[in-house]
Order: sequence, then structure tokens, then C-alpha cells
Amino acid sequence: MIDYQKFLYQQKKKAKEIKANAAKVVVKEIRFGPNTDEHDFNFKLKHAENFINDGFKVKAYVFFRGREIVFKDQGEILLLKFAQALEEIAKVEMLPALEGKKMNMILAPKPKK
Repeated sequence: MIDYQKFLYQQKKKAKEIKANAAKVVVKEIRFGPNTDEHDFNFKLKHAENFINDGFKVKAYVFFRGREIVFKDQGEILLLKFAQALEEIAKVEMLPALEGKKMNMILAPKPKK
């Protein structure tokens, strides 16, 4: 027979060790407007490349203010263009989806071979 308190202590210790060794997922956000210019797009694209190369996930979103919501298609085109520019180093985890005033898309780094 073993001491029950010692058994509980060892279980907690193992759980804590597993939690400490787990990979922590960090999500970086990049915000666009529906009418984002080419220079701003390229600037944010460079930041996204750096984030992905560092191993972070990237959440790109287009934020619609006021009547800009009528340009949903422009926002989706912008996000798809963003994903296409990063397709060599990242995979699309979630396609563009409209949630309230935001259209979100999540990109994750491709696994290293």
C-alpha cells in the first residue's frame, strides 16, 4: 500500500510538468480596413512574414466601420490576397468569415520538414 497523499502529490507534479512542456500558441493580430492601400498592405505583409517565421499564428482581420460594411467583398478579396502572398510559409487555418463588424482569417506556420 502506498500513501494516498504522496500519490496525489506525484499526480499533481506530473500534471504540472506536462503543462510546462506544452507548446504555447501565440496569436498575433493584423488589422486592415476595407480600403487598405497597396503600401500599407505590403508593410503589414512584412510584419506577418516575421511573425510566421518566428512560429506565431497570425489573425488577420478587416474591421468595418459604419457604412463600410457594404464593402464586404473588398474585405474578403483583401484577406484572400493576403493569404495568397503568404502561401509559401503559412497555411490557412480558417478562411475569411464575417463575425459582426470583423472579417477574420487565421494563418498558421507550415510545419518545418
